[in-house]
Amino acid sequence: MPTDPIEFDGKGDLSRDPLACRVRRRAIVSQVRFAAEAGTVQTLEGPVRHGSGAAIVTGAGGEQWPVERGRFETSYEAVAPTRMGGDGSYRHVASLAWARRLQQPFRVRLGGERGILHGKAGDWLLQYAPGDLAVVAARVFAATYEEV
Repeated sequence: MPTDPIEFDGKGDLSRDPLACRVRRRAIVSQVRFAAEAGTVQTLEGPVRHGSGAAIVTGAGGEQWPVERGRFETSYEAVAPTRMGGDGSYRHVASLAWARRLQQPFRVRLGGERGILHGKAGDWLLQYAPGDLAVVAARVFAATYEEV
């Protein structure tokens, strides 16, 4: 019998969750284009709205996700010959997050009415900062994160 998904709204704190662990995002190079206008990107976990100027990042498996411009500029660095703010290759700066692998379906309500992400059993819930949550598919997590 299927169970209802667990829902997260950004009010919890994974750093206090005994089932969570600390992970580091690997410094992987991705292709990026910048959105000329506000829109929506269909991620693996669901549609996510973004503002004009947001970076649309494409991962190694073709998966895409938007990153608002201010956050992008502090989380990514241009890979020559790309210059910050131009379409091209960018490396994610290695960063820490809290992560928990969930064993049942779950949902994450993104702040700012940006959308609702859906995770399957085995996918990961990540917390980059208080209230800043994401869902990462199990195969993408294995390729881009490492436990510290």
